[in-house]
Amino acid sequence: MKRVTGIGGVFFKSPDPKALAEWYRAHLGLAIEDWGGCVFRWAGPENSTGTGSTVWSPFPASTEYFAPSTAPFMINYRVEDLAAVLAALRAEGCSVDDKVEESEFGKFGWLTDPDGNRLELWQPPAGQ
Repeated sequence: MKRVTGIGGVFFKSPDPKALAEWYRAHLGLAIEDWGGCVFRWAGPENSTGTGSTVWSPFPASTEYFAPSTAPFMINYRVEDLAAVLAALRAEGCSVDDKVEESEFGKFGWLTDPDGNRLELWQPPAGQ
C-alpha cells in the first residue's frame, strides 16, 4: 500500500497572516487568493492532467487548528487511501486522532509525530 504520495499543503502561524501573505505576494510573487493562501498546481507522471496542487497558507497565531501540537506549523500529506493509512498507523501504535472529516475538498485525518507535531493526511477528491 502506498502511504504518502506528496505534500498537500504547508500551514504556519503568523501574528498577521494578511500582512505576511501580502509580503510573499509582493516579494516572492505568490498568487495570494481571496481566502489568504496560495495554490501551486502541478503535473507529474502520476498526475499528467495537472489537477494536483499544494497549498501554502498562513494561519492566525491564535489558531487551534494545529492543536494539540504547540508547533507553529502543520504539514498536510497527500494519501491515496486515508482509511487504510490511518488503520495501518493505528496498528503500528502511532498517535492517530479518532476524528476524520469528509467534504467536497476530500477526506482528512490527523496524527501526532513523536516530537508532538500535528500532521494532516489528505485524500483528495477523485481526479485531483
